[in-house]
Amino acid sequence: MHSSPSTRVAKSVVVAVAIIWSVVPIVFIVLSSFKTNAEIFAYPPSLIFQPTLVHYQNLLSQWPEFVQSIINSTIVSVLATVLCVVVSTTAGYVYSRYRNRFLAASAYFMIGVRLLPPIIVTLPLFPLADFLQLNDTYLILVILYATFFVSLSTMIMKSFIDAIPPELDDAALIDGASEIVYLTRIIVPLAAQGMVAVAIFVFVFCWNEYLFAFIFTATNAKTAPLILSEMMGAMTGVDWGVLFAAVTVQLAPIVALVILAQRFLISGLTAGALKG
Repeated sequence: MHSSPSTRVAKSVVVAVAIIWSVVPIVFIVLSSFKTNAEIFAYPPSLIFQPTLVHYQNLLSQWPEFVQSIINSTIVSVLATVLCVVVSTTAGYVYSRYRNRFLAASAYFMIGVRLLPPIIVTLPLFPLADFLQLNDTYLILVILYATFFVSLSTMIMKSFIDAIPPELDDAALIDGASEIVYLTRIIVPLAAQGMVAVAIFVFVFCWNEYLFAFIFTATNAKTAPLILSEMMGAMTGVDWGVLFAAVTVQLAPIVALVILAQRFLISGLTAGALKG
């Protein structure tokens, strides 16, 4: 069934507005990071200017801890992503291939916990993390980030594994393959698109997450979003040029990741939607 021209036009307008709404602020921030302070606040804003790296130089000199925070964000995001993808893939396989009341109840429990506001789950965990001496470490953030996203990731992986014919299970078992071998050599390659989609979602969440990092870190494991918040609350006032430079640096890896993995992300999500 074909949509009418007016419907197509309306959809195009909505998409265009959404793109403009999302892209314009990012473009403004990136361009402003290369402008002088006077040019940043000039009205009307100009797209033609002499680029300068002074804000990036000031970022390194005024906020030397920002570099370490980027390293911390990278370590935490990569480890949490790997942990979440491994757990959600194995859990998705179990939910896809096995059926019983316990698994059904646990699935509802995972989804229910995920619907709770993060602050409700976070505050009771703080004394426990402090008792275990996990506060201000990479480990606490990795565990929290992976746990927070594993429920949705598991459901995504289940939809992909559901699309893999169960007959392959029987054929592999008849050939003498163990369940671990079958999972690693057959399920994982066939569900790779879903794993890539999950990895991107988890990495982006970890990279930009603020609440958990704010509560559970202080110095050693401080991530980039915390440094950005400190820049906005500096006692000497906000240096918008330096802030825009920091945001650009923090944003660049995510944009590059999404662009490079766009083909896998779109095909993975489409396959999951059609096969689930």
